[in-house]
Amino acid sequence: MSKVLAVPPAPPEHAVAHFAAQLGYQTDASDVHADLVAGVSGLVLVDSRGPAAWQQGRLPQAVHLPTAQIADRAATVVAADSVVVTYCWGPGCNGATRAALEFARLGYRVKEMLGGYEYWVREGFPVLTDTGPRRLPIDQLTAPAGAGCAC
Repeated sequence: MSKVLAVPPAPPEHAVAHFAAQLGYQTDASDVHADLVAGVSGLVLVDSRGPAAWQQGRLPQAVHLPTAQIADRAATVVAADSVVVTYCWGPGCNGATRAALEFARLGYRVKEMLGGYEYWVREGFPVLTDTGPRRLPIDQLTAPAGAGCAC
């Protein structure tokens, strides 16, 4: 008996709705990086981690707004017509999901960046630290050396 087919796949029209909905809620490090490099306007990248994490390293152009402060401070930090992209530590953390929920409750259009800070760094994208910018080598388990995943 097939483990994959033990539950039959959804009809294609259901799969289209499901996957399109996922992309409406989520983005990834590669796409965020591409938009930052292209200078896409209207995106606000929000780091929802605490102060120690922010000091250790953050994505260029990110705004620091820990999840617990979003309800009180979002309106003074993020323009209401912005598209917010939240990130936290990585795939083992749901902090970006909680932050995205807070922004959505406030009426913002929002997406969660899958992989968080961890995958941004592992894909070799630059980060800012309190001592200046840095970039680690690409982890070949996340992207080909010298190039993005091209997906």
